[in-house]
Amino acid sequence: MARPAKALLWAGAAVLVVAAAWAWRHFDLGALLTLDTLKASRDALQARVQAQPLGTAAAFFALYVAAAALSIPGAVILTLAAGAMFGLGWGLLLVSFASCLGALLAFLAARYLLRDTIQARFGKALAPINEGVRKDGTFYLLTLRLVPLFPFWLINLLMGLTPMGAGRFYVVSQLGMLAGTLVYVNAGTQLAAIQSPGDILSPGLLGSFVLLGVFPLIAKAGVGWLERRKVYAKWPKPATFDRNLVVIGAGAGGLVSAYIAAAVKARVTLIEGHRMGGDCLNFGCVPSKALIRSAKMAKQLKKAHELGVADAAGRVDFAAVMRRVHGVIRDIEPHDSVERYTGLGVEVLQGHARITSPWSVAVTLADGTTQTLTTKNIVIAAGASPFVPPIPGLKEAGFLTSDTIWNLTELPRRLVVLGGGPIGSELAQSFARLGSAVTQVEMAPRVMVREDPEVSELVAASLRADGVRLLTGHQAVRVEGEGADKRLVATHEGAEVVIPFDALLCAVGRSPRVTGYGLEELGIPLTPRKTIQTNAYLQTLYPNIYAVGDVAGPFQFTHTAAHQAWYAAVNALFGRFRRFKADYRVIPWATFTDPEVARVGLSESEAKDQGVAYEVTKYGLDDLDRAIADGTAHGFVKVLTVPGKDTILGVTIVGEHAGDLLAEYVLAMKHGLGLNKILGTIHTYPTLAEANKYVAGEWKRAHAPKKLLDWVGRYHAWERS
Repeated sequence: MARPAKALLWAGAAVLVVAAAWAWRHFDLGALLTLDTLKASRDALQARVQAQPLGTAAAFFALYVAAAALSIPGAVILTLAAGAMFGLGWGLLLVSFASCLGALLAFLAARYLLRDTIQARFGKALAPINEGVRKDGTFYLLTLRLVPLFPFWLINLLMGLTPMGAGRFYVVSQLGMLAGTLVYVNAGTQLAAIQSPGDILSPGLLGSFVLLGVFPLIAKAGVGWLERRKVYAKWPKPATFDRNLVVIGAGAGGLVSAYIAAAVKARVTLIEGHRMGGDCLNFGCVPSKALIRSAKMAKQLKKAHELGVADAAGRVDFAAVMRRVHGVIRDIEPHDSVERYTGLGVEVLQGHARITSPWSVAVTLADGTTQTLTTKNIVIAAGASPFVPPIPGLKEAGFLTSDTIWNLTELPRRLVVLGGGPIGSELAQSFARLGSAVTQVEMAPRVMVREDPEVSELVAASLRADGVRLLTGHQAVRVEGEGADKRLVATHEGAEVVIPFDALLCAVGRSPRVTGYGLEELGIPLTPRKTIQTNAYLQTLYPNIYAVGDVAGPFQFTHTAAHQAWYAAVNALFGRFRRFKADYRVIPWATFTDPEVARVGLSESEAKDQGVAYEVTKYGLDDLDRAIADGTAHGFVKVLTVPGKDTILGVTIVGEHAGDLLAEYVLAMKHGLGLNKILGTIHTYPTLAEANKYVAGEWKRAHAPKKLLDWVGRYHAWERS
């Protein structure tokens, strides 16, 4: 809402409140809205109704609307008065509409005067409440309206701060308050028998209201039960089950799910159609970090003379580099092996899984035989695969992906990397350091577009320093040629740019694996991002089928898949007793370029986009003793905090070992620790981790109590006199 309009509303509201307060005091309305006054004046009121029925009804209606809108005490007495003056029928009609209209006005006042400010200040904390109101607001409001224990005026104001629509608020209020209104208006018709308002709500009647209030929740549970019956209707349920849990996919999410199930003595089967360890071990995190290490060493040897080391040639043997990459994979393989998980109590089947019903999975084994498993629950952890854009000529010319690039034994002389995200940037830099002439093509205006612009600038500068020809704002449109004469054609500002290459790497993202194992036949829906649609408990359309990791989103990180796996396994095995919503409040991630980029929580760009109020504290690593000694004095630590407080909203670190340095902030945010706690923690000298303490010190200096320090300075001056 525009500021002038809001200011006008505030002024109008202030005038109305002042006028109401003056009238309340001047006319002693508080004395009028008592049970004794009402009983004493009942005959006079009834006479006025008989003499002027329409005028009296209109005046009463307006008074009730005003009382409800301004949250003036006395609604109970006014409701009794309606019954005493107008009888049950007309009294109920007047109060029902007047109370709801007044409630709507209070709701709208809170919405237009307070909601923007409160959502801006507490938006992140209120996000779960907002989402709950969007999904189940009708049930929440109806429950509150049916139980007269909850102050209606407070409900009006609080609901105005949520995303609930005004129309829905009014309709639900009209229905929800009807039962309570009927009781009070009827009591008003029997006014002589009432000695105090407490006589109206006997323990029995109050209990009835409570039962009435939980009815929407019972109804919701009943609707859920009916929906589940409908979902499962065409699938015959086995009388018994072979297993408690079947897990499809042996990547991070699948391995953790199976591990937890075995640890709590459930019978669990883990099915993997390719390699144990999934994408991370075989095609992603592990081989890429091994390659990055070799590339970093090549760069360090080229700069060895800066550290006083002479004659460090650093000739790259690419075949040896790739042999080392595969050796690292082999060294880590035992951690995720069939033998290890069998020893833990997990049945491991290597074959292709297909879900044939909500309780059965058919497995086609390597020898061609099929085994059908019955299970109480299923966890889908099928992962993702590289996305290949539909660029004309790309398939014919041939291309590499983050899955197939590890099959190279010769270093490409000219390498084109499509994509400026984490995968593309890591591999472009590594291959440039190993000796390829790398051209990186990104259609966005900058690389690492999910990070703040200053982060992108540092990474881009480093890529260029390593010899990467960085083409941002370039859209790949086609691939031409074949053999040794292949070229990518891209457009930039309306002109075509021709980029010759010997090998082309597609690194533009990864697509969840959602086909080929039964989702279509079961009708399990997908999200617009083509991930499996799940609820907060990671359940799919079928409550006993869960999805975790890349196939479920919202993050494509190994550690997030493992995090989700805990929730899925525990909910699947123990959900009848207690269920847990997946918690995404503190999710860290890192990109292992040089410099590394690590982040947790909000970036500055996200805070601006979401309207979250914040302060920025920044510490440059060029000032850090250890970074200077190591020759890595570049980058920064940037912390976003709540204005005036040390509460951490988000942290971005760019520099050497940024991913490791981030862990301290992940811990702090997870457990509600602020910058003062980090400042008060001893950090070993000289280490890179001191940067975390120094940025906390920068925050402390910016928030020093200046007036108090002025007085302390005067005290010390007095001490010297």
